[in-house]
Amino acid sequence: MIYEKQPGVPKFECTEYSAKTKDYVLLIPIINEGTRIHNELQRAKDNNISSYVDIVICDGGSKDGCTAEDKLRSLDVNTLLVKQDAGKQGAQLRMGIWWALKRGYKGIITIDGNDKDSIEDVPKFIEKLEEGYDLIQGSRFVKGGHAVNTPFIRLVSVKLIHAPIISLTAHQRFTDTTNAYRAYSRRYLEDERVLPLRDIFMTYELLAYLSVRATQLGMKACEVPVTRAYPKTGKTPTKISFFKGNSELMKILLKNAFGAYKPEKGKA
Repeated sequence: MIYEKQPGVPKFECTEYSAKTKDYVLLIPIINEGTRIHNELQRAKDNNISSYVDIVICDGGSKDGCTAEDKLRSLDVNTLLVKQDAGKQGAQLRMGIWWALKRGYKGIITIDGNDKDSIEDVPKFIEKLEEGYDLIQGSRFVKGGHAVNTPFIRLVSVKLIHAPIISLTAHQRFTDTTNAYRAYSRRYLEDERVLPLRDIFMTYELLAYLSVRATQLGMKACEVPVTRAYPKTGKTPTKISFFKGNSELMKILLKNAFGAYKPEKGKA
């Protein structure tokens, strides 16, 4: 099925392999992740994660065959969403959020699809959603978390730049703010002072914005321990280029700090 002309949502194709079966959904934005996404989904299957959440792939238009239907079905994927419009991660997430809210989920969990994150920790996020938290941030830096083979420059930028700025903006301390492994309550995403479904969120703006808006509005937020493991050798799996990508992230971070992404009616 094709969805289009929905305000703030890119045009996308939806292929449901199964009906809604759980209260919560796991959205995995990907593009050309090859065997990395298959490995991650296999770990999810080995840990019975589909008994906790419906697993949904939010594809940006992969051409490498990683979204073959038979493979995704065999790995317990519930639905495949394929963006057919402009934008990168932010557009993929808006597509997934809109569809998940429309389908009636109580909360949304997101995780990267490059096999770096501990997908087996999904139940920790559900536990906090059930306790009434609106934003749950996965962190490799809190007690019980593990940072494995993290590149030095990434470690320094998160700890000394990104996390401090996000924490100041959010009025609450967070330790692993570039990590897309997190969860949001339905209440948070549907609040008229938040409005995540806007075309302004095309790349990494939405992650930065949703990191801070909950606590700005007095909602409950916390961190849970997770593992983020980089490969020992070879190319680092990331979509962020060293110079251009990181400079764009810094611009987003500063714009977010000065309230550029707040909806006009919710700037108070």
